[in-house]
Formats: sequence, structure tokens, C-alpha cells
Amino acid sequence: MHELRTQLTHDDASDSQIFSGDQKIWNAVSSHLQELLSPDAFQRWFDGAECAEISQNEIKIAVPSDIHQVWIETNFMPELQAAVSKVLDASVVSKVIVAGSEDFTLEGGSDQDTSEHSVSLPVADQLSLEKKLRTVGLNPLFNFKRFVVGQNSEFAHAACTAVASGSGVSYNPLFIHGGSGLGKTHLMQAVGNRMLAENPNAKVVYLTSEKFTNEFIDSVKKGDLDKFRRRYRKADVLLIDDIQFLAGKERSQEEFFHTFNTLLDLQSQIVLTSDRPACEIKKFEPRLISRFESGLTVETQSPRMETRVAILQKKMEDWDVELSDEVIRFLAERIRSNVRRLEGALVRLATYASLGGSSITIERAETLLRDILREEGAKQVSIDAIQKIVSEHFDVRLADMSSRRRPANIAFARQVAMYLSRKMTQSSLMEIGDAFGGRDHGTVIHAVKKVESRMGKESMVRDTVDLLDAMLQR
Repeated sequence: MHELRTQLTHDDASDSQIFSGDQKIWNAVSSHLQELLSPDAFQRWFDGAECAEISQNEIKIAVPSDIHQVWIETNFMPELQAAVSKVLDASVVSKVIVAGSEDFTLEGGSDQDTSEHSVSLPVADQLSLEKKLRTVGLNPLFNFKRFVVGQNSEFAHAACTAVASGSGVSYNPLFIHGGSGLGKTHLMQAVGNRMLAENPNAKVVYLTSEKFTNEFIDSVKKGDLDKFRRRYRKADVLLIDDIQFLAGKERSQEEFFHTFNTLLDLQSQIVLTSDRPACEIKKFEPRLISRFESGLTVETQSPRMETRVAILQKKMEDWDVELSDEVIRFLAERIRSNVRRLEGALVRLATYASLGGSSITIERAETLLRDILREEGAKQVSIDAIQKIVSEHFDVRLADMSSRRRPANIAFARQVAMYLSRKMTQSSLMEIGDAFGGRDHGTVIHAVKKVESRMGKESMVRDTVDLLDAMLQR
């Protein structure tokens, strides 16, 4: 299974262990990929792809356009990774890039600069910066210029901008939390991109918490812990995505705790993202949670209607796509949960239009997006609906959901409603608190923890919450 890689390593290995453009590898990967995809899907999305670069840990697949990149990353990464693992091995990560992106300015043209500062940089410096960004693992497209700011993200955007410019010195660590597809990774990487644009010699380290854990385990097995620590404990900026995945990993948490303290002592900047507030991450050491909360915590929320429209308009401009205002408003009204799904819907419609299909009408959009719209509609549960169902089940007045009355039966019903609101809606802690009579976010967090505790100990409570959940999903 690894003979191609072995041959490549012996024949073409350089000092840096990077191998460029080997068509034999891609031919083998393509062969396996065709077994996993329909002929139409392979021809449409992979026919123009080629192997751009291979290292010991990564293979870069170049595709013809941004739309190809987004579509493959959204729909076919598991199949691509499986095919690569067949030819190379499971430790080699697949990455999709746009062909020619490293031979031009940061966004492939002089009028579309990835870095906010790249306009003033000579072409050679821009190329050097992009190489640096990709070496670090940062996506050059994830910058502040391309981030559409709305009320849902203006605080998080402002905090990240301050940290990136060095004026947010007290925002350490910066902890960004929010649901999937709401811009956390974009903002975090924008911090790294800006810092490297202003100081190319800065030691910026970006990785996921899963990669941190895997590298830590590997260094322990190899007896090379000192090298691991030198890499992470001497960073000027440490960016860690999805920190919640350290939950339950005691030795990794211990290592990260000491790394965290060392970097703070050195006054290095730390930025973390999570899908929930630090205090809601289960199986996490209290001392780590207290450190996460010692800096600045910001939340990215679901974008409002006008922001969703602006995001779609920005993407149409970036991708040179034209859809009617009517269709754009339809997308913005029907897809509310996260930006990633919104962009995926736009890619699907744009691809259909580019392949010579009939013009995109609302009726055509509904047909092409029926699976996305069905899933989106199934998840639209409101706080009002939760309060109504819970009050009826516990036989309390609907008004008691937001009242200051505290008899045990009312207090617990209210806590259950807060718990379900936190789990089943995209509302922030503050928005949930407001819906329950102007309570603060600490009260909501306490309610969530209280219900989770009782669910773990009392089967009757667990069954009740499961029943209410099922009723609301119907």
C-alpha cells in the first residue's frame, strides 16, 4: 500500500522532505477516489485536480477554482482522505488548495489582497508572507478584510482586531466561543495572519487541540518531550482551535496547563476557540477553566438577516457569481443557523448556474437545496416554544417562566426550560437570560448545570427532559 510513497521518498527526497507535483501519487489516489464517488461527482469536481506538493505529514491537492475548493471541503473530504490513506498512510493529511494560489499575490491578483497590509508590500514580500502563512497552517483567506461583521460578531471582531494590533494587551488569553460555522476559526486565524503581516519574524503557532494531544502522545512515546515543549513554550502567539476536545484527556491537560503558564509568564499571546463557554466544558480541570476565564471571553452568535445578506453578497463578489436579490433574500431567510451552511448553499446554486443549468429561481433553489432546507427547518426551535411546552408539562403558568417567583416546582420548570433553550437554540446566554425575565448569564449557566446534575442522578428527570426534547423536535 505504501510502495509509491517509499519509491518517492528514495528517488526524490530533499533535505526538507518535500516532494513536488508527483503525478504517480495523484493517479493512485484518483483510482481509489473513483471507487468511492459516482462517475459524475468525480468528473465534475476532481477531473482537473492534481497533486501540488507532498510532505511527510501533508498532501496538497490543487483544484481549478475557489468553488471547487469549497465544494470538495464541504462534501468530499472524508472520501479524499480515505483515498490518500490507501496510497500513503493515515498520518498524511489532505489539504485542498486553488491552483496557482502560491504563484500570485495573496489572493491571486493585485486587487484582492489577503492581508490588509499586502497592498503596500512588494510582490516578492507578499509571496514570502503567503509561504510563511501556509507553513504555519494559516489560511490566507481567513483575514479581517474578508470577515463580514454584524451585531452577532462585532464584539468578537473588535477584540481580535485589538489583540492582533497589540492594543489588547490585557486580553490574554482571548477565549472565543460559539456554535459551529459562526466564524471562530476565521477570526482566530485572522489574528495570526495580521501578526505575521506586521512582523514576519514572529513565532506564530496554530493548531487544533486534537493535534496538540496527538503530538504530545507521540513525543512521549519517542522520548522527545523537550522538543515538543520547545516548539510550543517559545511561541510569541499560540492559537488553539476547538480547545473543548482536550476534555477528559488528563495528561494532555496537564501539559497544556504548564504550556499556558509558561507563555503567560513570557507575555506571549494566547487565543483559544471552543464550541461552548469554558465553564460548560465537562471533564476539564477547574484550574484550566479559571485561567481561560482570566482574560477576555467573547461569543460569536448566529448572524441576523441583514448580516446573512451581506455575507452572501460578499461571497458572490469573491467568487464572481450573480444571483438575483430575490434568491439571495430567500437564502438568508431560510438558512439561519450558521455561515458555513449558508456558503454551502450558495456554492451549490452557483455551481448549477455555472454548468449551464436554467436560471436560478426561488422554485429552482428550493429543489436544489431541499436537503439543506429540510435540515435547517428541523432545527428551528424557539425559546417561546420551549417555554410553552415546559410550562404545560409542569402545569405552571407561562408567565412564571419569566417571573421572580421561586417555589420549587416553578424554579425547576424554569431551569429545565433554560437548559433546553441552551441546548436546542442558537441563542446566547444573555439572550436566554433576557427571555426568562432579564436574568443574567450566570443564572442560565447555573440552571444548565443543575439540570445536567439531576439528569445524571435521577432517571425520572432524565426521562422528562428527553420527552420534552422529543416533543420539541416534532
